[in-house]
Amino acid sequence: MKALGIDIGGSGIKGAPVNIKTGELLSERLRIKTPKGAEPEPVAEVVAEIARSFNWSGPIGLGFPAPIKNGVALMAANVSQKWVGTNADELLTKTTGCSCKVGNDADVAGMAEMKFGAGKRQHGTVIMVTLGTGIGTAIFYNGHLLPNTEFGHLQIDGRDAEHRASDAARQARDMSWKKYAKRLNQYLAEMEKLFWPDLFIIGGGISKYHEKYLPLLDLQAKIVPAQFQNEAGIVGAALYSQGMDV
Repeated sequence: MKALGIDIGGSGIKGAPVNIKTGELLSERLRIKTPKGAEPEPVAEVVAEIARSFNWSGPIGLGFPAPIKNGVALMAANVSQKWVGTNADELLTKTTGCSCKVGNDADVAGMAEMKFGAGKRQHGTVIMVTLGTGIGTAIFYNGHLLPNTEFGHLQIDGRDAEHRASDAARQARDMSWKKYAKRLNQYLAEMEKLFWPDLFIIGGGISKYHEKYLPLLDLQAKIVPAQFQNEAGIVGAALYSQGMDV
């Protein structure tokens, strides 16, 4: 059984067909730069372009950088404010001609890791943190998701954590890995004090460089890189298209 998974980000939109029984990508992923301003219709057109590139006619699952309820975006941090109140399920279904189901991007990435990756068979509290244009979070307890947590906006020194500890913030300030690890540690320590997790999973594009900063962190919880790295969002979105839980 397969579905098309698409991960909508502030800088890029990427997708691939996925075997939802194994989590395997069935083709090399396609990435297209997010249209300037990331408004609903242009983003929907890119999603349709990705679907067409795979000659796709089946279900599509999508991860989106905002809390989503019943297909509707409730806020927009790294995309156009025009998404707020937009029924993303309906817009994308209409534009692609395929059945589309949209979920929070960190939530679906976490689903992939809990089903097939670093969180498989992990009990207790697991926090998936995705580091990219912003910071996404997904919290699981005994494999069950608490949806739409937005702890990238947790205040650290009077600012949203993602403005200090996202990968975009690291690149914008040309931080050394040591300095970045210090900022990330500060953020994760705050999360630890709130939830006392058994495991942190670090995802997003920066996860492929995990050996440069994860060993510098000092936390009580175990911390590991996402097994799917930056493809977790694609795999999880495909799972989400089927309404699958972990």
